[in-house]
Amino acid sequence: MNKLIVTGAILLQLVQPVLAQQKTDPQEINEKMQWFADAKLGIFIHWGIYAVNGIDESWSFHNRKISHADYMKQLKGFTAKNYDPQAWADLIKESGARYAVITTKHHDGVALWDTKFGKLDVAKATPAKRDLLTPFFAAIRKNGIKAGAYYSLLDWTNNNYPGFLKDSSRYDIKKDPARWQNFLDFNNGQMTEIATRFNPDLWWFDGDWERSADEWKATDVRKMLLSHNPKTIINGRLTGYGDYDTPEQNFPVVRPNFHWWELCMTINNNWGYQPQDTNWKTPYEVITIFADAISNGGNMLLDIGPKEDGTIPPQQVNVLKELGKWNKKHEAAIFSTIGGLPQGHFYGPTTMSKDSSAIYLFLAGKVSGQVMIKGLDNKIQSIKVVGNGTSLTHKIVGKISWSPVPGLVYIPVPENVQDEYMTVLEVKLDKAAKLYRGKGGLN
Repeated sequence: MNKLIVTGAILLQLVQPVLAQQKTDPQEINEKMQWFADAKLGIFIHWGIYAVNGIDESWSFHNRKISHADYMKQLKGFTAKNYDPQAWADLIKESGARYAVITTKHHDGVALWDTKFGKLDVAKATPAKRDLLTPFFAAIRKNGIKAGAYYSLLDWTNNNYPGFLKDSSRYDIKKDPARWQNFLDFNNGQMTEIATRFNPDLWWFDGDWERSADEWKATDVRKMLLSHNPKTIINGRLTGYGDYDTPEQNFPVVRPNFHWWELCMTINNNWGYQPQDTNWKTPYEVITIFADAISNGGNMLLDIGPKEDGTIPPQQVNVLKELGKWNKKHEAAIFSTIGGLPQGHFYGPTTMSKDSSAIYLFLAGKVSGQVMIKGLDNKIQSIKVVGNGTSLTHKIVGKISWSPVPGLVYIPVPENVQDEYMTVLEVKLDKAAKLYRGKGGLN
């Protein structure tokens, strides 16, 4: 094989280069993670008492925008009176998402289920007066959607949790290890409740940054969760003892060096409901961000923030519906694919079939004229517009008969076949993709 040619098998390694740092059998890890790798899209739900005043979830009192006492007064206004978990599940399914993650408890310590560990939950301390998680998990599973549980390891309201601020009057855990153990027992109790009652397919931890892996006893937490459900997967915010990485809000420019990863992102600028935040992402913006994520071998976890009564703002509903319409049309190019061509081969996002014999080209905006693929050392069997089946032609430019370097592939894209948001082309190859990765010249 020419050393400057990359074949399908090696290409897969370039697309998904490394395993997460686990000492588990790699084949076992791959099998467990397969649904996540195929899912591509999840919906994140930040819902809690912070929606009453429409302020930052937990961080508003942490950053002194509001006192902790005033923040907790929102408990009296959290009603969930219009909460319809099946309607939520139906909207999530319509979006095309294969999994959903809901905040079971944020940093403020307010649980959305009727926990036996303390009195700070919506069933006992708010007008909602009920467990909100059980019907939600039942509804999404009815719709064939994987269930994810967000859980904050830290708890800024619990008296046994040591504050980390410089002006904190709370204790040093090295001086009072018994008190710290009391908090760990509380955390483990709540996590055991969630594991037993809801059996999450995915755990989405947060708040690990304040303590070390040893202090959190992260290995014990992982062992406990996997002993309950060996197939559950865990995000990377368990101080590195998770299965995948999850960059937040900011999209990576360079392809992440993770085997599995997920971009978590808001529809506006905030996670929870904040009426003053009207900087809504458009369906086009969300779709192009999503395409970039899957092109780079990742998923997107798109957030919504319901109001305190359980209704979802119409702007968020519109984005999910438009995203779903586009996903349904282009399903073959999105779900159960792998990350696409390395940078330099195509000016835009791409994905590939698992055997790398089909390349999907994502065309942002309205294309005028031709698009071009570089370094493709395969015979093209067909090119079609995904979603309507229109066949397109192509032209090879610059191929020299005596050189192994492939020519450039030019594909005319008529205006009348283009999608309103993002057109996708399927390029079927004669065999697994074979890419020229050299510097040009005679080799």
